[in-house]
Amino acid sequence: MKTVCLLALSVALAAPLMLARPDLQAPEAPTAIDPRRVQDQDTMTWDDYRPIPGTKWADPSLKPTARTLRVALVAVDFEDQPFVITLPKHSDLFGNPQVDPIARDAVPRFYADFWGKPGTLNHGHTIHEYWMEQSRGRVGIPAIDAYGPYRMPRKLFQYGLNEHNQEVGCPTGHTCTHRMEPDVDELWTKAAGADIKHKYDIVLRIYAGYDETSVWQEFGEMKFKSKEDIPPEWGNPDTTKPRWLPTRYVPWTSWKAGAQQWGLSSVRQGESSGTITHEIAHFAFQTGDNNNNPYVAPYRRVGSGPWDIMDRGSFNGPGGPHKRWVVPAAAGASMPAGFMLRNRIRYGWLPSGQVLLLTRSGLAQSGLAVATITARAVDPRPGQLAGVTVTLDGDVQDRTPRCEMTLDALCAGDPLFNFYSIEVVQRIGYDSFTPDNGVLIAKNKNVESRSCGYNCFTWVIDAHPEDIKLPDFTRPDGSVVMRTIADYRQLNDALFHAGLRSGSQYEWKDEPNRLHFYVIESRRDDAGILSYTVAVRSLDGIGGLRRGVQVEMDETFPIGPAGENVMVTVRNTGTGTDLFRVSADVQDQGWTAALTNALVVVNGGQTATVSVRIARPASATRPASLAFTATSENDPSKKSTVTAALTAGR
Repeated sequence: MKTVCLLALSVALAAPLMLARPDLQAPEAPTAIDPRRVQDQDTMTWDDYRPIPGTKWADPSLKPTARTLRVALVAVDFEDQPFVITLPKHSDLFGNPQVDPIARDAVPRFYADFWGKPGTLNHGHTIHEYWMEQSRGRVGIPAIDAYGPYRMPRKLFQYGLNEHNQEVGCPTGHTCTHRMEPDVDELWTKAAGADIKHKYDIVLRIYAGYDETSVWQEFGEMKFKSKEDIPPEWGNPDTTKPRWLPTRYVPWTSWKAGAQQWGLSSVRQGESSGTITHEIAHFAFQTGDNNNNPYVAPYRRVGSGPWDIMDRGSFNGPGGPHKRWVVPAAAGASMPAGFMLRNRIRYGWLPSGQVLLLTRSGLAQSGLAVATITARAVDPRPGQLAGVTVTLDGDVQDRTPRCEMTLDALCAGDPLFNFYSIEVVQRIGYDSFTPDNGVLIAKNKNVESRSCGYNCFTWVIDAHPEDIKLPDFTRPDGSVVMRTIADYRQLNDALFHAGLRSGSQYEWKDEPNRLHFYVIESRRDDAGILSYTVAVRSLDGIGGLRRGVQVEMDETFPIGPAGENVMVTVRNTGTGTDLFRVSADVQDQGWTAALTNALVVVNGGQTATVSVRIARPASATRPASLAFTATSENDPSKKSTVTAALTAGR
């Protein structure tokens, strides 16, 4: 990748843009050019999946070009917990399995195929497909070897109650301090040979039962009015002990849910887990979580929410986070989000030239930088990029004032960020189950740290930081529990959009770090692939360029009863590409002037045409006056205004 300190990019002409304003929602206003369309996870189904044109990443015959992950799947069950998939349909306490039972001996191969081969139950999607799609064919899992089933030497709860202070629920006469991995591996190596582990990069230990992470809420506070209302069948088999347990995020869940194992990056997963790709990323790429505990005050916002697999984007899939308990795991968490730009760069998946690398000091020297970015699910289209980064260089990198996380849920923690990233999300491929299309802006660290989350490294800039005010779930007594301000779905509306009346924002200004980001234009190519033209500039310098602007339009326009589009020419009379903020106003009562965008990019010495929609009162008899102004964003002293007479035409 090449560091660019001055702009020499010739880009397609962009339409104008602005913040959504309620006063521009009149019927005569033109339609938004890039409307925000946020879909909540709860409403998503498999019909929301959109394939990436021209790709078949799930095909196991496609071999990775850089790294083949060799995976062994080892399946184990317990005296007190058979494989859920072997039980009659909908027969266990959790309402699983969702399909007819299979034989115990077939379980290892069943799950190896469920995760590794396209089929009806997995809707044609595999973990091989995920890694191939994200890495563009560089990394994949074309085969999964199956081992087992093996019967564990201890009961499930003896492993499941060894974390989150749950040992208090261990039934009398048992010890509950055991880790599952050593016992699994002992059974496996005894059956398959002492050196078997060395043949694989990843050992996926699938155990009978559930991941506690996928059932603690649905079969705790969502199912029972209180911990005292938990019935015996959901409680401790030792009736002298409570029927509830503490859990990772909240004070209680049912004993049955809490006695399950929590998923780990070892990689250890229950039959309900859809987060296998997330755990593989922990293990194979040494990448931490980018999330928080959203359930306990003082609340702290998550880092990247639904937009990244290393945050709660790992929960993406039909039905969202509250559908992660189903077996087999073909609902929530079955279609995780892609990796954000920071990690795609870190993993070496983006060839040199696909990312525009800017610096804060370089922008102050060069002036405005403009680029067109292709949706991250595909390779950049010709003349476009996979993203833009802006390094916060200088003696003090992140100049953001310190904030107090215990007092401000939206505080990003200590100012330790190293660079900004800009990328585009389109709801295709594995990003089909993200909640919106648009531009994703984030601050990033070079090295993980706990300053803003568990291992926080990316902080998405939220275009709508206010509370989304949507329900999380309904309690058994009918009371509605709202999503906390720290819920990852608060970032569902985080994306930036182009143009007026989009329902979102089109710009972000970081005053302390002296940067201004813009979303200028969106477009789709013939294959339906989305791209955006974006810009970024320094607030501390415009480069050695001369700025200037002149606007021109006819002196008079006849406006019919249905309204007319008035065309205005914006001429860049300076040198170099410039960004102009435009406005149109009619003072006369009853007349309106509306733009689709409030920004226009024009190359030096060239022109752009801006359309202004004029509407008049049906009874208009006297002329009105239109004023149109264009102002350079780089040098606001350079502005031009032109006026025209509007007459009531037929």
